[in-house]
Amino acid sequence: MKKVYIIHENDEWTKPLLEALEEEEVPFEDWHLDAGSVPLDEAPPEGVFYNRMSASSHTRGHRFAPELTHAVLTWLEAHGRRVLNDRNALQLELSKVAQYEALKRFGILTPKTTAAVGKKALLTAAESFPTPFITKHNRAGKGLGVHKFDSVEALQAWIETDQLEPSVDGVMLLQDYIYAPTQTITRCEFIAGKFMYAVQVDTSEGFELCPAEACVIGDQFCPTDGSEPASPKAKFQIIENYNNPVIEKYEKFLQTEGIYFAGIENITDAEGRVFTYDVNTNTNYNPQAEQKAGIFGMKEVARALKREWENL
Repeated sequence: MKKVYIIHENDEWTKPLLEALEEEEVPFEDWHLDAGSVPLDEAPPEGVFYNRMSASSHTRGHRFAPELTHAVLTWLEAHGRRVLNDRNALQLELSKVAQYEALKRFGILTPKTTAAVGKKALLTAAESFPTPFITKHNRAGKGLGVHKFDSVEALQAWIETDQLEPSVDGVMLLQDYIYAPTQTITRCEFIAGKFMYAVQVDTSEGFELCPAEACVIGDQFCPTDGSEPASPKAKFQIIENYNNPVIEKYEKFLQTEGIYFAGIENITDAEGRVFTYDVNTNTNYNPQAEQKAGIFGMKEVARALKREWENL
Protein backbone atom coordinates (compact mmCIF):
# COMPACT_ATOMS: atom_id res chain seq x y z
CA MET A 1 0.00 0.00 0.00
CA LYS A 2 1.39 3.39 -1.01
CA LYS A 3 1.65 5.88 1.83
CA VAL A 4 2.96 9.29 2.75
CA TYR A 5 6.06 8.96 4.93
CA ILE A 6 6.97 11.78 7.32
CA ILE A 7 10.71 11.94 8.09
CA HIS A 8 11.53 13.95 11.22
CA GLU A 9 12.92 13.96 14.78
CA ASN A 10 10.38 16.09 16.66
CA ASP A 11 7.01 14.58 17.62
CA GLU A 12 5.63 17.87 18.96
CA TRP A 13 6.22 19.72 15.70
CA THR A 14 4.90 16.83 13.60
CA LYS A 15 1.69 16.09 15.51
CA PRO A 16 -0.41 18.84 13.81
CA LEU A 17 0.59 17.51 10.39
CA LEU A 18 -0.33 13.93 11.25
CA GLU A 19 -3.71 15.13 12.50
CA ALA A 20 -4.24 17.03 9.25
CA LEU A 21 -3.34 13.94 7.22
CA GLU A 22 -5.90 11.93 9.17
CA GLU A 23 -8.54 14.54 8.38
CA GLU A 24 -7.65 14.28 4.70
CA GLU A 25 -7.82 10.46 4.96
CA VAL A 26 -4.29 10.05 3.66
CA PRO A 27 -2.49 6.85 4.70
CA PHE A 28 0.79 7.79 6.34
CA GLU A 29 3.69 6.44 8.33
CA ASP A 30 5.75 8.33 10.89
CA TRP A 31 9.53 7.88 10.51
CA HIS A 32 11.20 9.35 13.59
CA LEU A 33 14.89 9.23 12.67
CA ASP A 34 16.70 9.83 15.93
CA ALA A 35 18.23 6.37 15.42
CA GLY A 36 17.84 3.48 13.01
CA SER A 37 19.33 1.63 10.05
CA VAL A 38 19.11 1.78 6.27
CA PRO A 39 18.83 -1.55 4.36
CA LEU A 40 20.77 -0.49 1.26
CA ASP A 41 20.38 -3.90 -0.40
CA GLU A 42 16.59 -3.69 -0.20
CA ALA A 43 14.14 -1.48 -2.07
CA PRO A 44 12.30 1.16 -0.02
CA PRO A 45 8.51 1.09 0.14
CA GLU A 46 6.45 2.89 -2.48
CA GLY A 47 5.12 6.26 -1.48
CA VAL A 48 5.75 9.96 -1.00
CA PHE A 49 8.50 10.90 1.44
CA TYR A 50 8.43 14.29 3.16
CA ASN A 51 11.69 15.28 4.86
CA ARG A 52 11.20 17.55 7.91
CA MET A 53 14.59 17.05 9.53
CA SER A 54 15.70 20.00 11.64
CA ALA A 55 19.09 21.70 11.99
CA SER A 56 18.46 22.02 15.74
CA SER A 57 17.91 18.27 16.27
CA HIS A 58 21.03 17.99 18.44
CA THR A 59 19.41 20.30 21.03
CA ARG A 60 16.81 17.58 21.59
CA GLY A 61 19.36 14.80 22.01
CA HIS A 62 19.24 13.69 18.36
CA ARG A 63 22.81 14.55 17.39
CA PHE A 64 23.07 12.29 14.35
CA ALA A 65 19.49 12.43 13.10
CA PRO A 66 20.48 14.66 10.12
CA GLU A 67 23.24 12.23 9.13
CA LEU A 68 20.82 9.30 9.31
CA THR A 69 18.31 11.29 7.29
CA HIS A 70 20.93 11.96 4.62
CA ALA A 71 21.55 8.21 4.36
CA VAL A 72 17.81 7.52 4.12
CA LEU A 73 17.26 10.20 1.47
CA THR A 74 20.21 8.88 -0.54
CA TRP A 75 18.63 5.43 -0.46
CA LEU A 76 15.20 6.73 -1.44
CA GLU A 77 16.48 8.90 -4.27
CA ALA A 78 18.64 6.05 -5.64
CA HIS A 79 15.44 4.05 -6.04
CA GLY A 80 13.57 6.88 -7.69
CA ARG A 81 11.15 7.53 -4.85
CA ARG A 82 9.27 10.84 -4.67
CA VAL A 83 11.13 12.87 -2.02
CA LEU A 84 9.87 16.29 -0.96
CA ASN A 85 12.68 18.43 0.50
CA ASP A 86 15.44 16.27 -0.92
CA ARG A 87 19.12 15.85 -0.04
CA ASN A 88 20.00 19.28 -1.33
CA ALA A 89 17.21 20.80 0.77
CA LEU A 90 18.61 18.95 3.79
CA GLN A 91 22.07 20.38 3.13
CA LEU A 92 20.62 23.89 3.01
CA GLU A 93 18.73 23.27 6.25
CA LEU A 94 21.97 22.24 7.96
CA SER A 95 24.24 25.04 6.76
CA LYS A 96 23.66 28.77 6.72
CA VAL A 97 26.79 29.10 4.61
CA ALA A 98 25.13 26.91 1.98
CA GLN A 99 21.90 28.89 2.34
CA TYR A 100 23.51 32.27 1.81
CA GLU A 101 25.59 31.22 -1.18
CA ALA A 102 22.52 29.64 -2.81
CA LEU A 103 20.33 32.69 -2.11
CA LYS A 104 22.89 35.01 -3.68
CA ARG A 105 22.66 33.13 -6.97
CA PHE A 106 19.08 34.35 -7.25
CA GLY A 107 19.86 37.98 -6.52
CA ILE A 108 18.60 37.71 -2.93
CA LEU A 109 20.33 40.05 -0.50
CA THR A 110 21.85 38.45 2.60
CA PRO A 111 23.68 40.09 5.55
CA LYS A 112 27.46 40.41 5.28
CA THR A 113 28.78 37.17 6.80
CA THR A 114 32.11 35.49 7.52
CA ALA A 115 32.46 31.84 8.50
CA ALA A 116 35.24 30.80 10.90
CA VAL A 117 36.42 27.65 12.64
CA GLY A 118 38.26 28.12 15.92
CA LYS A 119 38.23 30.97 18.45
CA LYS A 120 41.43 32.52 17.11
CA ALA A 121 40.08 32.56 13.55
CA LEU A 122 36.82 34.08 14.76
CA LEU A 123 38.63 36.90 16.57
CA THR A 124 40.93 37.54 13.62
CA ALA A 125 37.94 37.80 11.28
CA ALA A 126 36.20 40.17 13.71
CA GLU A 127 39.14 42.60 13.62
CA SER A 128 38.26 43.61 10.07
CA PHE A 129 34.48 43.22 10.42
CA PRO A 130 32.19 46.27 10.72
CA THR A 131 30.53 46.83 14.10
CA PRO A 132 28.14 46.08 15.58
CA PHE A 133 28.06 42.44 14.57
CA ILE A 134 26.47 39.23 15.79
CA THR A 135 27.75 35.69 16.18
CA LYS A 136 25.63 32.69 15.27
CA HIS A 137 25.95 29.00 14.56
CA ASN A 138 26.20 27.67 11.01
CA ARG A 139 24.04 24.66 11.91
CA ALA A 140 21.47 26.39 14.00
CA GLY A 141 17.83 26.98 14.81
CA LYS A 142 16.39 28.27 18.09
CA GLY A 143 18.79 31.24 17.99
CA LEU A 144 21.80 29.08 18.77
CA GLY A 145 24.95 31.10 19.40
CA VAL A 146 23.33 34.43 18.58
CA HIS A 147 24.89 37.35 20.45
CA LYS A 148 25.43 41.00 19.54
CA PHE A 149 28.81 42.68 20.03
CA ASP A 150 29.71 46.35 19.67
CA SER A 151 33.46 45.73 19.43
CA VAL A 152 36.12 43.09 18.91
CA GLU A 153 37.13 43.59 22.56
CA ALA A 154 33.64 42.65 23.68
CA LEU A 155 33.81 39.43 21.65
CA GLN A 156 37.26 38.66 23.04
CA ALA A 157 36.02 39.12 26.60
CA TRP A 158 33.09 36.83 25.85
CA ILE A 159 35.43 34.16 24.54
CA GLU A 160 37.93 34.52 27.39
CA THR A 161 35.18 34.02 29.97
CA ASP A 162 34.22 30.81 28.16
CA GLN A 163 30.73 32.03 27.27
CA LEU A 164 30.91 31.33 23.53
CA GLU A 165 28.82 28.26 22.71
CA PRO A 166 30.45 26.28 19.88
CA SER A 167 28.40 25.33 16.84
CA VAL A 168 27.72 21.60 16.58
CA ASP A 169 29.50 21.53 13.20
CA GLY A 170 32.37 23.72 14.43
CA VAL A 171 31.55 26.59 12.06
CA MET A 172 30.78 29.96 13.66
CA LEU A 173 29.46 32.94 11.75
CA LEU A 174 30.13 36.65 12.11
CA GLN A 175 27.28 38.66 10.63
CA ASP A 176 26.18 42.26 10.24
CA TYR A 177 23.70 43.37 12.87
CA ILE A 178 20.65 44.53 10.91
CA TYR A 179 18.54 47.12 12.71
CA ALA A 180 14.86 47.17 11.77
CA PRO A 181 13.13 50.50 12.66
CA THR A 182 9.76 48.70 12.75
CA GLN A 183 11.15 46.18 15.25
CA THR A 184 9.74 43.34 13.19
CA ILE A 185 10.91 40.55 10.93
CA THR A 186 8.91 38.79 8.21
CA ARG A 187 8.61 35.05 7.66
CA CYS A 188 7.30 33.93 4.26
CA GLU A 189 5.69 30.51 4.03
CA PHE A 190 5.75 28.33 0.91
CA ILE A 191 3.93 25.14 -0.03
CA ALA A 192 4.80 23.15 -3.16
CA GLY A 193 7.32 25.91 -3.88
CA LYS A 194 4.61 28.56 -4.04
CA PHE A 195 4.00 31.46 -1.66
CA MET A 196 1.16 30.91 0.83
CA TYR A 197 1.39 33.83 3.28
CA ALA A 198 3.75 36.07 5.23
CA VAL A 199 3.72 36.51 8.98
CA GLN A 200 5.09 39.57 10.75
CA VAL A 201 6.94 38.89 14.00
CA ASP A 202 7.10 41.65 16.61
CA THR A 203 10.66 41.91 17.96
CA SER A 204 10.07 44.77 20.41
CA GLU A 205 10.16 42.53 23.50
CA GLY A 206 13.12 40.36 24.34
CA PHE A 207 15.05 40.53 21.09
CA GLU A 208 17.48 43.37 21.67
CA LEU A 209 20.42 41.09 20.93
CA CYS A 210 19.41 40.25 17.40
CA PRO A 211 16.15 41.20 15.71
CA ALA A 212 17.15 39.11 12.73
CA GLU A 213 16.72 35.95 14.79
CA ALA A 214 13.54 37.09 16.53
CA CYS A 215 11.35 34.12 15.79
CA VAL A 216 13.91 31.53 16.83
CA ILE A 217 15.73 32.90 19.88
CA GLY A 218 15.00 30.40 22.63
CA ASP A 219 11.67 28.73 23.23
CA GLN A 220 9.89 31.58 25.01
CA PHE A 221 8.59 33.09 21.79
CA CYS A 222 8.80 30.09 19.47
CA PRO A 223 6.34 30.59 16.58
CA THR A 224 5.64 26.88 16.40
CA ASP A 225 4.18 26.37 19.86
CA GLY A 226 1.82 29.32 19.97
CA SER A 227 3.38 30.91 23.04
CA GLU A 228 3.26 34.70 23.28
CA PRO A 229 4.21 37.23 25.95
CA ALA A 230 1.63 38.94 28.10
CA SER A 231 1.15 41.87 25.75
CA PRO A 232 -1.86 43.44 24.02
CA LYS A 233 0.06 43.31 20.75
CA ALA A 234 0.16 39.94 19.00
CA LYS A 235 3.68 38.61 18.61
CA PHE A 236 2.80 36.96 15.29
CA GLN A 237 0.42 38.42 12.71
CA ILE A 238 -0.31 37.18 9.20
CA ILE A 239 0.09 40.08 6.77
CA GLU A 240 -2.97 40.56 4.59
CA ASN A 241 -2.24 40.76 0.83
CA TYR A 242 1.52 40.71 1.34
CA ASN A 243 3.29 41.64 -1.87
CA ASN A 244 7.05 42.04 -2.21
CA PRO A 245 9.32 41.56 -5.24
CA VAL A 246 11.48 39.18 -3.21
CA ILE A 247 8.70 36.55 -3.31
CA GLU A 248 9.30 35.80 -6.98
CA LYS A 249 13.00 35.33 -6.25
CA TYR A 250 12.20 33.05 -3.31
CA GLU A 251 9.98 30.86 -5.49
CA LYS A 252 12.70 30.48 -8.14
CA PHE A 253 15.22 29.67 -5.42
CA LEU A 254 13.01 27.00 -3.84
CA GLN A 255 12.05 25.34 -7.12
CA THR A 256 15.66 25.22 -8.33
CA GLU A 257 17.04 23.96 -5.03
CA GLY A 258 14.50 21.15 -4.60
CA ILE A 259 12.72 22.66 -1.60
CA TYR A 260 9.00 21.83 -1.61
CA PHE A 261 7.99 23.23 1.79
CA ALA A 262 9.79 26.14 3.48
CA GLY A 263 9.66 29.23 5.66
CA ILE A 264 12.06 32.02 4.67
CA GLU A 265 12.83 34.87 7.08
CA ASN A 266 13.90 38.41 6.26
CA ILE A 267 14.39 41.78 7.92
CA THR A 268 14.08 45.29 6.47
CA ASP A 269 16.62 47.91 7.51
CA ALA A 270 16.25 51.70 7.85
CA GLU A 271 17.01 52.17 4.15
CA GLY A 272 14.27 49.77 3.09
CA ARG A 273 16.66 47.01 2.08
CA VAL A 274 15.34 43.47 2.62
CA PHE A 275 17.96 41.08 4.02
CA THR A 276 17.20 37.36 3.97
CA TYR A 277 18.91 35.49 6.81
CA ASP A 278 17.27 32.09 7.29
CA VAL A 279 15.68 29.27 5.29
CA ASN A 280 13.70 26.68 7.28
CA THR A 281 12.84 23.48 5.42
CA ASN A 282 11.01 21.96 8.40
CA THR A 283 8.57 24.85 8.55
CA ASN A 284 5.95 25.16 11.28
CA TYR A 285 3.09 27.61 11.77
CA ASN A 286 1.83 29.83 14.57
CA PRO A 287 -1.69 28.67 15.59
CA GLN A 288 -2.86 32.00 17.05
CA ALA A 289 -1.94 33.98 13.93
CA GLU A 290 -3.54 31.39 11.68
CA GLN A 291 -6.73 31.27 13.71
CA LYS A 292 -7.12 35.04 13.44
CA ALA A 293 -6.48 35.01 9.69
CA GLY A 294 -8.44 31.86 8.91
CA ILE A 295 -5.47 30.28 7.12
CA PHE A 296 -4.04 26.94 8.23
CA GLY A 297 -0.61 25.91 7.00
CA MET A 298 -0.56 22.30 8.12
CA LYS A 299 -3.91 21.64 6.46
CA GLU A 300 -2.50 23.02 3.23
CA VAL A 301 0.62 20.89 3.65
CA ALA A 302 -1.58 17.81 4.14
CA ARG A 303 -3.57 18.66 1.01
CA ALA A 304 -0.37 19.08 -0.99
CA LEU A 305 0.85 15.70 0.25
CA LYS A 306 -2.50 14.17 -0.64
CA ARG A 307 -2.19 15.45 -4.21
CA GLU A 308 1.31 13.98 -4.45
CA TRP A 309 0.06 10.65 -3.06
CA GLU A 310 -2.87 10.56 -5.50
CA ASN A 311 -0.52 11.20 -8.40
CA LEU A 312 1.76 8.24 -7.68
